[in-house]
Amino acid sequence: MKHIYFSLYFLLVCGVSVAGAQTYNLDELRHKPDTNSLKVEVPVLAVRPVTLPQSPLDLRVIYWRHWSSFGINVNQSSFSENWNAGGVNSISVGALISHKSDYTRNNTNFVTELALQYGKVKNRDQFARKNNDRIFWDNKLSVKIAKNWSLYTALTFETQFDVGYSYGTSSDGRDSITGLISNFMAPGYITESLGLEFKPDETFSLRFGTGTARQTFIMDDRLLPILEPRFGVEPGKRFRNDLAFQLTANLDRDLGENFNLKSRYNLFANYNELSDPAHRLDATLTARVTRIVNVTLNGIILYDSRMDGAVQTSQTLALGLLYKIPK
Repeated sequence: MKHIYFSLYFLLVCGVSVAGAQTYNLDELRHKPDTNSLKVEVPVLAVRPVTLPQSPLDLRVIYWRHWSSFGINVNQSSFSENWNAGGVNSISVGALISHKSDYTRNNTNFVTELALQYGKVKNRDQFARKNNDRIFWDNKLSVKIAKNWSLYTALTFETQFDVGYSYGTSSDGRDSITGLISNFMAPGYITESLGLEFKPDETFSLRFGTGTARQTFIMDDRLLPILEPRFGVEPGKRFRNDLAFQLTANLDRDLGENFNLKSRYNLFANYNELSDPAHRLDATLTARVTRIVNVTLNGIILYDSRMDGAVQTSQTLALGLLYKIPK
């Protein structure tokens, strides 16, 4: 019995102790380290410029395009003294340099084109004669206003390099120079034009120069008009200004893999003389034999009543070398 009472007494004491015990939160009993136990140093920031390496793909938009060509033509023929079929010894040399630059950005386009041509032919027992002589420089700025239409303004300069003579036969049957026909800046032309341009593709364009002015110069005193007009310039003057309508068509198109046709037609009609406009057509057909060997056929048709009342024509066929950049 004593053991039973002792056990009951022990359980009673334990129950009272548990009832009077306090309730603790274990999280509050955990040890929290001192926040300043470890010293942390704040580094001093040093700001300095850094050069980033450029990407190997340094892409830039190039709005300019350039084309150049250099050519020379040489033709020669010779016959023995007893050649019964007839003929005359001759040699001709011609050279040409042309360059074109094109700037296109958004709706703005600028094109400058330079053409330099010069050639001479020498026949036996005759003076050397020119068979080609031209300086032509055309500059055009245009702004697109529709799909195929643009407003444009242009400035063109045109003259020749060398003196032009007329030839005849002297009393003893020899070749002789009978007169002076033309020279550098005699005549010389500067044309300013403003109007609309129709350009359906990169190979063809048509300009309508409703506001066009052209100045004609005679800078060689030997060619100044005295009794009658020369090149449209009145006697006693060396300058003439015309207000006119101008129509200009340009074509530069490949007809095949090795054939190219390039032509330019220009109509110039003075507003005071609309019934008698001047016309000029230049056409060049080039057949490419190899990368630098070409056969070229050039033709010019010109009508200007100020120079001559009849149509003037010129034609040359030549085999030569032509180097283009880019190839």
